[in-house]
Amino acid sequence: MAMADELGLDLVEITAKSDPPVCKILDYSKYLYQQRKKAKEMKSNSAKIVIKEIRFGPNTDEHDFQFKLKHAQEFLQEGSKVKASIFFRGRSIQFADQGEKQLLRFAVELEDYGRAENMPVLEGKRMTMMLAPLKKKQ
Repeated sequence: MAMADELGLDLVEITAKSDPPVCKILDYSKYLYQQRKKAKEMKSNSAKIVIKEIRFGPNTDEHDFQFKLKHAQEFLQEGSKVKASIFFRGRSIQFADQGEKQLLRFAVELEDYGRAENMPVLEGKRMTMMLAPLKKKQ
């Protein structure tokens, strides 16, 4: 403790269980600053997950389906997740099975670019399905 006082630094206990306890002399506020800086850098380097949504109806035409499929391919290639959803308006909820077939077809056609994280789920008047991009081979 006397050595730490002479240097104007802090005495930090590293291991208390050993005999004698292991201590280190350092500037504790500087140490905390470096820890925060390191944590911030780690957070900025981590991958950010972006979710893009593609919406269509249960009776979407073939051309529109292909157009949305092309956009989903681009999203998956850039590394974003894709949330495909079908909106049922009015009485179109009767065609829930048709909407499910359409979402499954959507997933099958995107097999080369991404994989389905879950099966189509009906929530109220909306049926959704998440697609995640395939891992890039290095």
